Amino acid sequence: MIACRLSAAALPIAALLGAALLAAPSARAEEGDAARGRTLFQRQCQSCHQVAQPRNGVGPTLQGVVGRASASVEGYNYSPALKALGQSWTPETLGAFLANPTGVARGTRMVQRVAAEQDRKDIIAFLAAP
Repeated sequence: MIACRLSAAALPIAALLGAALLAAPSARAEEGDAARGRTLFQRQCQSCHQVAQPRNGVGPTLQGVVGRASASVEGYNYSPALKALGQSWTPETLGAFLANPTGVARGTRMVQRVAAEQDRKDIIAFLAAP
């Protein structure tokens, strides 16, 4: 009888713990995983972009890109498409651009897409990390 009472009393606690465990991965997915984003960046982006140093390469430096105005890195020769874009790089605008660069800025020189939404979120989390 005592075991039944403990089980009944523990049921709401177990339900709350289960709900918290189920919610944790979705919260991580919403925010992105910066550590995984670093690995993805190194594989997919680093051949053209730098983030550790404020140095332009084939593409502009992405150091501090989140919150920065598009086509605003001094010394980089942006395409007319990016110069005309006139937006700030937020997680949302970066996500759209990474998903389809030429769809966002027809004529951009960036053609590399990041197809998977979670990969985009992770790369953006890495770029946004201090």
